[in-house]
Amino acid sequence: MSPPASEARDVFDEVREACAFVMATARHVTIDHERLRAAAAALADAGTPPVVYDTCYHHRGTPESTLAFVVTLDAVNFGSGWFPHLCKRGSLSGYLTVSAALKQRFDAAGPLSARELMGIDASALAEMLGQDLTVAPVRELVQLYAHALNDLGTFLLARFAGSFEVLVEEASGSAARLVGLLAAMPFYRDVARYGGREVPFYKRAQITASDLAAAFGGRGSGRFEDVDKLTAFADNLVPHVLRHDGILVVEPALAEHIAQEALLPAGSPEEVELRAAAVHAVECLVAEVRARGGSTSARALDSALWTRGQNPEVKASPRHRTRTVYY
Repeated sequence: MSPPASEARDVFDEVREACAFVMATARHVTIDHERLRAAAAALADAGTPPVVYDTCYHHRGTPESTLAFVVTLDAVNFGSGWFPHLCKRGSLSGYLTVSAALKQRFDAAGPLSARELMGIDASALAEMLGQDLTVAPVRELVQLYAHALNDLGTFLLARFAGSFEVLVEEASGSAARLVGLLAAMPFYRDVARYGGREVPFYKRAQITASDLAAAFGGRGSGRFEDVDKLTAFADNLVPHVLRHDGILVVEPALAEHIAQEALLPAGSPEEVELRAAAVHAVECLVAEVRARGGSTSARALDSALWTRGQNPEVKASPRHRTRTVYY
């Protein structure tokens, strides 16, 4: 007999189970559970800030334009391995530089339609984002951004009559279903292999649901009944913050590789372990906080960790860099 729908396994269970599997056999990254328990005690006392939609760097307009902005931005929410080469806006990070440029375009001229997304090229996108295509790594990244937006436009036109609204309506209030829909596009199919099994992360597909929930306050296009089942969004910043706090510990050879700012190959055991360790450590933090009478979620903790990762003292030391379309 099948379990009740509320108990059925979903993609988020698969991510959690796979990351726990990785950490059970990891050779390059470990979790310091004493540090983790201390951090959980502090979090249980202080509480976790709510996930907010930052309108300084993210467009908010009509419901239609806000929805289009979130989905469009998260289609290009990757590139951390190339970010050291981007032309940044002041002290902004690579992500916020891209987000602010896209916000400027949406604020001035409204959303990019599905047909515009399908037809945009690297030259037009570089102008929109304020980037120089004569810089080889920047050209490589912007070409990938154009590919991602072309894929999104094609996907919307082929399956949802070119409508962002119809895409979200098809998810029927389920973040898990939205992840499954987005994963039809190759750049969202964020599944690694480790120890002979698949390890799904679905970072950008998950964060799309989270960003929509934040942008719409959990209503309308941001209503997802399972939003609190989202896992941490495995990238290179959350592992870095956890490592900065002593919760993640990496072997000396990997620590030296990161310190030298050498690229870590996508899908390598070290890279998969860093991402899986972040997801699993956040799960352990959530469990510890709840055991101490606190209330939190992986999504809320991820947001708090990511925000703290913008602090100068955290940014002062190198994080791992991987050139991938997944984060």
